[in-house]
Amino acid sequence: MFEQIHSNPDIYKVPVVLPNNPLKNLNCYIIKTPSENLVIDTGFNQPECLEALTGGLKALDIDMDRTTLFLTHLHSDHIGLVNHIATGQTKILMSRTDYDYLSRDVDGDNWRWMEHKFFREGLSEDLIERQRAVNPARQYAPEYLFKAEGVSDGDRFTVGAYTFRCIQTPGHTPGHTCLFMEKEKILFAGDHILFDITPNITMWRGVEDSLGNYLESLKKIRSLDIRLALPAHRKNDMDVYERIRQIEAHHDRRIRQTLSIIQEEPGLNACKIGARMTWSMRGKNWDEFPIQQKWFAIGETISHLDYLLLRNKIIRHDEKETIYYTAVRSEDCL
Repeated sequence: MFEQIHSNPDIYKVPVVLPNNPLKNLNCYIIKTPSENLVIDTGFNQPECLEALTGGLKALDIDMDRTTLFLTHLHSDHIGLVNHIATGQTKILMSRTDYDYLSRDVDGDNWRWMEHKFFREGLSEDLIERQRAVNPARQYAPEYLFKAEGVSDGDRFTVGAYTFRCIQTPGHTPGHTCLFMEKEKILFAGDHILFDITPNITMWRGVEDSLGNYLESLKKIRSLDIRLALPAHRKNDMDVYERIRQIEAHHDRRIRQTLSIIQEEPGLNACKIGARMTWSMRGKNWDEFPIQQKWFAIGETISHLDYLLLRNKIIRHDEKETIYYTAVRSEDCL
């Protein structure tokens, strides 16, 4: 199944189903030219995803020996099937930052660090153990680390007669990268800008300010002359600049709410702060959240806490295996 969404260049969208996932589908974009092709992102390492993706590639008669595979970022719904569709002749491109981070994920070191961090922020050992079995980022990752050519911000490459510019947009992941066709004014936005949900902005090992990075990346994209923005999930029926304004307003509200909770109840950890925040879970309270959604919510809460901490709005207190937060009083700023 595929849909042609643009001509000259010929751009096709293959919806790759994501079973039992609120995202529903990954939009795999394929740019087809007479001489070679470009495929952007893959889907989870699941049989249903593989069937959908290979069905689309076959229907479009895509020869992977003459194809560049571009990966917008390290999440498993974007890279899970690389080893199943790439051949020895397929050029694989991915940001150096995310590829290095992915390499550390292979031996589990990043996951162990994150689990310990979440434990100190209030998540129980039982819930940490449970999320290991259901977290799609872990369950549906590639079986082994593939080889990729690293790209950096501003790098350009060609596919047929078309030129693509890599625009690094850290935030959703440390090295998330969009692709921009400057002449055609087409942006392949990955998960940086989604149009009916907000991208998850979580904490990352070695990154001080994921949220601050993300907000700066939004400004970076806003400076481009974009006619068509293509997200990695769901629809794209809104002006991209209006959507950027909406996302910025969303995070401004979330920042203010986080600070307000800490001011009203000093001494809470990230898990308890997250439980008091407003989430779009359609009638479910915090205790009813699926563990994987709770995991994402705590990570996003920590990213907002990091943002406030670096701007001297709150104080983080470390006591043995416990972390908690208080607001900065006016006299503390003197």
